[in-house]
Amino acid sequence: MTRELPPPPPETEGYSSKPHILVFPYPAQGHLLPLLDLTHQLICLHREITVSIIVTPKNIPYLSPLLTAHPSAVSVVTFPFPQSPSLPPGVENVKDIGPSGNPVIMASMRQLREPIVSWLSSHPNPPVAIISDFFLGWTNDLGIPRFAFFSSGAFLASILHFFSDKLHLFESTEPVCLSDLPRSPVFKMEHLPSLIPQSPSSQDLESQRDTMMNFSSYGCVFNSCQCLEGEYLDYVKLKTGHNRVFGVGPLSSVGLGKGISDYSVDVKALMSWLNGCPNGSVLYICFGSQKVLTRDQCDALALALEKSMTRFVWVAKSDPIPDGFEDRVVGRGIVFRGWAPQVAVLSHVAVGGFLSHCGWNSVMEAVASGTMILAWPMGADQFVDARLLVEHKGVAVLVCEGGDTVPNPTELGRVLAETMGECGRDVRGRAKAVGQVTQAATEAGGSSDADLERLVLELSCL
Repeated sequence: MTRELPPPPPETEGYSSKPHILVFPYPAQGHLLPLLDLTHQLICLHREITVSIIVTPKNIPYLSPLLTAHPSAVSVVTFPFPQSPSLPPGVENVKDIGPSGNPVIMASMRQLREPIVSWLSSHPNPPVAIISDFFLGWTNDLGIPRFAFFSSGAFLASILHFFSDKLHLFESTEPVCLSDLPRSPVFKMEHLPSLIPQSPSSQDLESQRDTMMNFSSYGCVFNSCQCLEGEYLDYVKLKTGHNRVFGVGPLSSVGLGKGISDYSVDVKALMSWLNGCPNGSVLYICFGSQKVLTRDQCDALALALEKSMTRFVWVAKSDPIPDGFEDRVVGRGIVFRGWAPQVAVLSHVAVGGFLSHCGWNSVMEAVASGTMILAWPMGADQFVDARLLVEHKGVAVLVCEGGDTVPNPTELGRVLAETMGECGRDVRGRAKAVGQVTQAATEAGGSSDADLERLVLELSCL
């Protein structure tokens, strides 16, 4: 999906041949990288677009692949990170503090409003629009049309909107029915997205107000696609009252990609190990860029893997893997520490399942590869994502839930063995079928390809 749109005739009314776009990512890996992938696609599709990207100094390295690919089209606008007494010195990205730091980082980012307004007013060729992360709802009010970029799904966005005027529901601890949404889903209170304050008196309603401003943006862009979330993309169109809603995912299928040097694991050793395994026999295990399991959780998962007799690759970070575990499973399982090429791993023919926390980027990568997910949602949007995968699409199996839960090793081992075996055949078949349709969405004529073209034309007409 790297072809260019044909140039319009010069006299086309309302069409700017060289639109200047401002891009503003939220400083968290799961938010930032998909928006950079989208930026790459916009430039590939309309070679005359120029882009200015707002970042703070320590986040500039993330831009390297984009700047290398488009050196003349992309410029960097750097602002000092607004310091807060609630943040340790030097923190500029969620990875440095963990997901619990999101409200503080969101509050700090709001302090960039005045510097951005000043930059806009003094620029000789000010941008015609801004594409900013959905955590940055306050950018609705910068004086230029704003497209809210959702690094997560339309199901989550629909839930956030549902609660925008219903915080009184949190006065009860009973499960809540989201009657306004397609399928009228019911959620336990503790499984609702952490962006929603758990009571009307929550200390920081600013974060909630930020996310609620997204549906009043000029447009909404989702790292999702019609075949996965069509009913919720339609719901967003209904609630925004316009058609400027774009499902352009999975962006991992059409993004910048990464070179082998960008990963901290031994990629050649990892792929070589997978090459030696039968097709569909390996369970890939990874819980995203932020979650680190506790010692008890690691002990339980390790024992479950031993009991399951399943082949596996466990990509850990600083997780405390039990002593002697790797020796006991040698030949059947292997542990890699660091950041692995997840898209390549999921696409490998040996991989038959993915034990995941169900963060949205992992979801999109798994769905695009046609890989069955064994879901262990832990927080944030992950319970919502798991519901979509398990109940709506039937491409996942729930094996555990909760960020603090320590699973029973015997039970988890049994579920892993059964799901990776004959009992998981139907789920694997559905995952493969959904994967083929999802991949087709980003190809010429697919729904995401068409929505990307619509987005480029919309930007060009501003």
